[in-house]
Amino acid sequence: MTLPLRGVYAVTPTRRRRFLWAAWWTAEPAREPFRPPDASQGGARTVEEARAQAERAAGRPLVEIEPAWATAWTRILRGEPPWPRPRARREAPPPSPGQSRRAPSRPASARGASPYAVLGLTEAAGADEIRQAFRRLALVTHPDRGGDAGEFMRVKWAHDEALSRLRPRRR
Repeated sequence: MTLPLRGVYAVTPTRRRRFLWAAWWTAEPAREPFRPPDASQGGARTVEEARAQAERAAGRPLVEIEPAWATAWTRILRGEPPWPRPRARREAPPPSPGQSRRAPSRPASARGASPYAVLGLTEAAGADEIRQAFRRLALVTHPDRGGDAGEFMRVKWAHDEALSRLRPRRR
């Protein structure tokens, strides 16, 4: 004797802060090969609204399942595989005896440079002058504004270093 098929639905948030639902009522969803939903739709403003739309499409009450199923369906709609392959973890090589695991304190491009020289200031510059110079250079060097990421990291290091030199160190 076969059990009656239960209808299921899954809801996932979209990039536009709405909800996409996917519903299966003629057969359960299958992982391999991925079984497309019987109906799906995006744009619901709330999870409850998404549930109501899914039940209206199925014509009967549905049981909620994991959101991963709706997310898998969105990947297929974007032309990607439904289940992402696990990334192989790359192990970092162990540090050599005289080397620590910490990243260097300054970018390679700033080695040997004074933070004040990078910002175009004298060593007598105050906090306000340092901040103004950083803002001016950040507008030019930031990658989102068409600048070079390495140069921006150099300017950011110079800003942080110059400000830290102003503050007295606590013991």
